[in-house]
Amino acid sequence: MTPFDAAFAQLPLIAILRGLRPEEAEDVGEALVEAGFTLIEVPLNSPDPLVSIERLARRLEGRAVLGAGTVLRVADVAAVEAAGGTMVISPNANLEVIRATAAAGMVSLPGIATPTEAFAALEAGANALKLFPAEAASPAVLKAMRAVLPTGTRVLPVGGIAPDTMAPWRAAGAAGFGLGSALYTTGLSAEEVGARARAFVSAWRGA
Repeated sequence: MTPFDAAFAQLPLIAILRGLRPEEAEDVGEALVEAGFTLIEVPLNSPDPLVSIERLARRLEGRAVLGAGTVLRVADVAAVEAAGGTMVISPNANLEVIRATAAAGMVSLPGIATPTEAFAALEAGANALKLFPAEAASPAVLKAMRAVLPTGTRVLPVGGIAPDTMAPWRAAGAAGFGLGSALYTTGLSAEEVGARARAFVSAWRGA
């Protein structure tokens, strides 16, 4: 089992730390891991994202899988790898980015909104799919997609997910979730992020 698969099996919730600053990265990362999180993403449109990824990867080695979000260019894949990230997450399904990620032995989680995009992403080497934006979809849409996608395909709704909105998605076959502003926003303390993280973990494990 790969480190990603092991982390996903432990808790399939990806913490999306958009806007994270390097100087707060380690404290926020520790708070997330203490709450039970094992998958952490720093979007590349955050301040000095590669520095944050490098610090988190070093601090949380063996305890969490790190990666980058909003990866839009093939060149970014190598930069993420050099910083110690092993996940490449995107809002779109750029097949060249997916192929480059797979070729590097990294984990690819592209954003998809239609079955056409989903099948193309899987064929290019995606490890899991990010249904994005979830606000533009619904549990019914996910259920219909899962009926035609290969058995075992992991689909994670991302966008607008809160602890009290996960249950309908899970019933429709969501394998996990990407969690953004309901978990972390710029200016929150590590303690506040930890409290929000615990609420998500409780909602997931209590369902």
